[in-house]
Amino acid sequence: MANTYLTRTQESSANSQIFTYSTWVKRSGITGAKQEMVSGGSASTDFDMFYFDASERLSYYSKTSNSENLDLATSRKFRDTSAWYHIVLSVDTTQGTASNRVKLYVNGVLETAYDTSTYPSVNTNLFLNKANQSQIIGRQAYSAVDFFDGSMSHIHFIDGTAYDATAFGSTDATTGEWKINTSPSVTYGTNGFFILKDGNSVTDQSGEGNNFTVGGGTLTKTEDCPSNVFATMNPLETNRTPTLANGNLVIQNNNSAWKNGYSTIATPLTGKYYIECKMISNTGTWYTHFGIQEINDLANNASGYANYGDGANSWSYGNNGQKNNNGSASSYGDTIETGDIVGIAIDCTNSKLYFSNQGVWQNSGDPTSGATGTGAISITANKNYFLGGMIYSGYIGFNFGNGYFGTTAVSSAGTNASNNGIFEYNVPTGYTALSTKGLNL
Repeated sequence: MANTYLTRTQESSANSQIFTYSTWVKRSGITGAKQEMVSGGSASTDFDMFYFDASERLSYYSKTSNSENLDLATSRKFRDTSAWYHIVLSVDTTQGTASNRVKLYVNGVLETAYDTSTYPSVNTNLFLNKANQSQIIGRQAYSAVDFFDGSMSHIHFIDGTAYDATAFGSTDATTGEWKINTSPSVTYGTNGFFILKDGNSVTDQSGEGNNFTVGGGTLTKTEDCPSNVFATMNPLETNRTPTLANGNLVIQNNNSAWKNGYSTIATPLTGKYYIECKMISNTGTWYTHFGIQEINDLANNASGYANYGDGANSWSYGNNGQKNNNGSASSYGDTIETGDIVGIAIDCTNSKLYFSNQGVWQNSGDPTSGATGTGAISITANKNYFLGGMIYSGYIGFNFGNGYFGTTAVSSAGTNASNNGIFEYNVPTGYTALSTKGLNL
């Protein structure tokens, strides 16, 4: 949602002392700067903000007439860019005990350890649900700064009731994981709402009719959700890390130096997985590469083998039409032009790798040929591989199944028998997206 925000104005009946905010978020950028999930108010002297602070702590801050109402900052930090967090802010300033006036829950667990814990006075009126005040999702309320960088899903706001996390989720009896309640039984109140339920709709699903407006930026739909987490490029991998954008699915590199992107999810030892990569632009004198990188080669190598195609357990397909492995290049397929989409199909069960260009499998490859491996590149067995690419100068995008390259949706989705993910071209039979659902098929 970076540079994207949603807006509406609370009605005069809003209860500014008792309310609940529940959302699922997946962070993209760990920027060392504030990222606001939701804020309310109209001036730097009168506002609330619920946000990740510059130290990556979950925080809630409020002031009225430039006087501080509350200041909470958790002790633990939230840096995982590969998972969804369920976050609940439950407020009731009428409570006699100060610590009961504001409660924060993450994945169903009440936060109890705080670096800063200034609670509001009894009966304090706050701005997240103050009458006739703006409520902004995705940035600061009174200024176009502190944008949230990531994805949001299932945003509930409750006017007049302080719910705990169990109203919106529950612990799975088998796995012990916190799971989403897609249709909670709650009373929303006059100013309550439920948005981003399915896709990118800002139409209120609560029945209260409190629709939002996209105030700026582009709000894109994502298949990535709390119940099926898709791979992205990993911003925490520091080996030649590029600038990432659009939910960590676009590599931007204007530095005229090799930059690599590695998926947040590695392949298991068996299974068949498919992703798509797009060469958005290539402005450098060197080649763009898409490929796979063995997990330990990346972890154990400070330089060199971290490039796709440089190591013994890394293979790539470059835009010059060559394949690369262990630092050596050889003839392979078509050249990759600007705008072309490259498919990567990795068959971990049979230790085979295939590349397509514009839907055509290179080297007359057949990803469905199993152990025969017609036209395949043979890869090392019993290894875990990251998927991704590298570029010297330009932009490349990745579709792990979300159906987008940056903010551009696939033009006409191909068939996908696994029903997991949306891709431009047909997914080979037996292959699926690199996602948590895909890992469990």
